[in-house]
Amino acid sequence: MTEGFAEPEKDGRPGLQAIAAVALFAVVVGALWAQKEFVHQKDTSAEPAACSKPDDHLPARYVSGAKLCAALDRPDLPALLGTSRERVETADGSGQWLTLAGGRKIAEPEATVTLKTYSVKLTASYDDMTVSETGGLLGDARRTTVLGHPAVVYSSPTISIGFDLGGGKATTGPGGTARCVLVARHGKDDGKGTFEVALWRQDDVPPDDTALVRVAEQVLPTVPGWHED
Repeated sequence: MTEGFAEPEKDGRPGLQAIAAVALFAVVVGALWAQKEFVHQKDTSAEPAACSKPDDHLPARYVSGAKLCAALDRPDLPALLGTSRERVETADGSGQWLTLAGGRKIAEPEATVTLKTYSVKLTASYDDMTVSETGGLLGDARRTTVLGHPAVVYSSPTISIGFDLGGGKATTGPGGTARCVLVARHGKDDGKGTFEVALWRQDDVPPDDTALVRVAEQVLPTVPGWHED
């Protein structure tokens, strides 16, 4: 059993980044598992975790990590994922700048929530690329629509990082697969911004595309900047 969280690699376009699933091994895993089981036994009616204080460093014209977190950290998220007996355990958002090749910087606000089975990430992109252009760069992209907006569904690899606290060493290797849906902010694929929802499981089992799209359909209309065209 593992406890994990995820962070994107900080190079390339946000919609094309691999998601790094970070797992803690040995004693840490055992201790955290025991602590979590004890908490669940003591208080099965605990409220979902609130969004942590965001690390936002973007101008007001961009959606903040805090607002993305508020949209994603919703009471019905476990039910949307098909794991209604679970609850959100961690939730956080951030707004940073991503530096592309050539030195260009784009805003990269994002939010991530974790449950026992799933992790979900919501990202806003301001890189001027259309969904169609992005789909052309993705080998397995499946074109679709989400609430009438152009979208693509694709896979993203994860990277497993393990820590041996006894030896002080870290190991890396291939992890499971994340499923992602990239959706145009407007009803037209005009390159004026996109949102992305990414979904991956803590046990490395392939995520459910139905759950991915269901989350996107419910969450995206609540995000500032979404246009009901």
